[in-house]
Amino acid sequence: MAGRMEGKIVLVAGAGSSGPGWGNGKASAVLYAREGAKVFAVDRALASAEETRDLIRSEGGEAEVFAADVAKSADCAAMVAACRDAFGGLDVLHNNVGIAEVGGPIETSEESWNRVIAVNQTSVFLTCKHALPALMERGGGAIVNIASVAASRWIGFPYLAYTASKAAVVAMTQNMAVQYAGHGIRVNCVLPGLMDTPMIREPLAASYGGDVDAMIEKRHKQVPLGRMGDGWDTANAALFLASDEARYITGAQLVVDGGFTLRAA
Repeated sequence: MAGRMEGKIVLVAGAGSSGPGWGNGKASAVLYAREGAKVFAVDRALASAEETRDLIRSEGGEAEVFAADVAKSADCAAMVAACRDAFGGLDVLHNNVGIAEVGGPIETSEESWNRVIAVNQTSVFLTCKHALPALMERGGGAIVNIASVAASRWIGFPYLAYTASKAAVVAMTQNMAVQYAGHGIRVNCVLPGLMDTPMIREPLAASYGGDVDAMIEKRHKQVPLGRMGDGWDTANAALFLASDEARYITGAQLVVDGGFTLRAA
């Protein structure tokens, strides 16, 4: 089903990767482009966004980049304005920005709490705040937010700020889905489970004794399907929700976890 995003303009916030390999945002940006979208790749680290852009262009796709800290309102406003200048509008906002910091209420510093909430939660508020008028100008569109099964499940270690921020993303998704349905804007979220992406290497390894290989093996064994997912599993789910195939779906939580939450229920 090639061309599922033909003619669409997609802004991916968090389009880079935090390390070597395929993160959720990088894979999503490339997949949108493979399906015909013009991709506006945004990341705080411009070089990371440029890597994604270059991958898209090497495959014959269209992409531009922009450096922004989406926890800042002025950056989000500038990001949307730059996307409209580059491509003439906006049809899909994909919110992928996120960080993981481990700890419960005692271990988590106030600085860590505020940082995680700002990056994971406030960023979604700000990107949507500035992108929604652009979507309405086009007569509708879609927002895809990347949340996590950690929003409602203990996943093996204290994860307080991350859990709180992702639960908020789910709630915000549902609220906006109802408010903007009349404008033809669908708002959905993807809830990845245990994923093998560059993001997990540094922040989570300490919770598994510091041994990355042991962490990977343990996380594989936690999943009923026998393996973690990867950035492409998240990207495929996001593509479906952004595409017209999901035209009658809004406010949904699409769990992509290999059955993990069934075992953890």
